[in-house]
Amino acid sequence: MKKDIHPTYHADAKIICACGKIHEVGSTMKEIQVELCSSCHPFYTGKQKILDTARRVEKFTARTSAKAETATGKKVKKEKRDKQKQAKEIAKKA
Repeated sequence: MKKDIHPTYHADAKIICACGKIHEVGSTMKEIQVELCSSCHPFYTGKQKILDTARRVEKFTARTSAKAETATGKKVKKEKRDKQKQAKEIAKKA
């Protein structure tokens, strides 16, 4: 390796967040200033809000719940056939 081309490595570099939390890591910079960290980020703190202006989340949950409520495939066809047979039998008796 060539000498004097690599930056100096600081094993005790500090990351300072806007919330005041200080993390010690290894870096080529002695001090790093950030706006968000794991202590104040909404995703990690559980304060995340989903902004849904087009009601996409509600529409998705409605679709999935509707699919769960209705049966599909062979069961539905069999139930329809059974209902039609019962209706024919009632019509013959009358």
